[in-house]
Amino acid sequence: DKQKRLLRHQPDQPQNPKVLRIAIIGAPNAGKSTLSNQLLGRKVFPVSKKVHTTRCKARGVITQEDTQLIILDTPGLTNPLKAKRHNLEEAMLTDPWDSMKHADLVLVLVDVSDHWTRNALSKEVLNCLAQFPDIPSVLVLNKVDILKKKFLLLEIVTDLTEGIVNGKKLEVKSALKNDSSSSAKSPLQTTRVSPPESKTPKSPCQQEMDQAQEGSGLDNTSDVRGAKSSPVTEKAQGPKQYGPKDLKDMKGWPHFQEIFMLAALHGEEVDTLKQYLLMKAKPGPWEFHSDVLTSQSPQEVCDNIIREKVLEYLPLEVPYGVIQVTEMWEEGECGELLIVQNLLVPRKSHMRMLIGRGGKIISRIAQEASRDLMNAFLCDVRLKLRVEVKS
Repeated sequence: DKQKRLLRHQPDQPQNPKVLRIAIIGAPNAGKSTLSNQLLGRKVFPVSKKVHTTRCKARGVITQEDTQLIILDTPGLTNPLKAKRHNLEEAMLTDPWDSMKHADLVLVLVDVSDHWTRNALSKEVLNCLAQFPDIPSVLVLNKVDILKKKFLLLEIVTDLTEGIVNGKKLEVKSALKNDSSSSAKSPLQTTRVSPPESKTPKSPCQQEMDQAQEGSGLDNTSDVRGAKSSPVTEKAQGPKQYGPKDLKDMKGWPHFQEIFMLAALHGEEVDTLKQYLLMKAKPGPWEFHSDVLTSQSPQEVCDNIIREKVLEYLPLEVPYGVIQVTEMWEEGECGELLIVQNLLVPRKSHMRMLIGRGGKIISRIAQEASRDLMNAFLCDVRLKLRVEVKS
């Protein structure tokens, strides 16, 4: 009830409010929800190693002093064939596009630990950027702590930006070395790649990037964080219109304004990105009351967290057919939340998988979901899960 009231309330904005609407897009499982949760400081979006954990558009709200950031956590960009295979709703195909229409800034998240996909943006992501070329875009490289050969970051940046950042051409003298001598020994404490004119002092991560650079053959006459501009730079121009033929030959997007490198799971350098987003906010009215953390109802948060656990513990495509039905949602005498939810599965074999031997799997799901719900709602939660075959 409190959440409903807050969402209905007029925003309690100051005299000169600022706002920034941020769409986070990327391939499924790039870490969009993990990053959103870290920016918010609480777990309100589901996170799983399985693709398509986020099934619908949801908003997270960060209010700091006179500024409100609205995070549009969207489903991973996918195509109709994959959507059909995972039994996904039509909203999974349309929500990312709807989010882009309302965004002031777009963060494109790429998982650099995935060597199959890290050197090229997916066609769905490129299509999305090409449809909205006037919305400023920022490249965010995620999971850099997992990447052992740090010098590869320079190659990834070059590929994903088509060799251009903030209107400046990147110049690499020679091919990047394939040995591991230039890989950093400690986890990379990464930061953003700033435009060449930036005078920000070097961070510890900056020094590590310098080392990676020395082993990469990148021209040392430019600024490291800008992935280095050549002596002859291009003037920043407005993005041109791209057709299907243009996109066919593109691996990256040449109109990113900034590049950030971070490890969202551990919160490394997430605050650096957050400060940048606060700085980019423009004068405008707030959308939400300052006490609102998410546009989701508590029931939606609950459903998402339980589904996250089901996805983790069931194999292959099985969890995508589970239907959740809440039977009870009550407040107990001591202020604890009592929840009973039925999980409906299509087959008896799926029911056996979900319950597990001696009820171990369903008990573990209930325990882990209860823990996350307590973190989300800041109160004790008693959760009971029942498994039934759909009639």
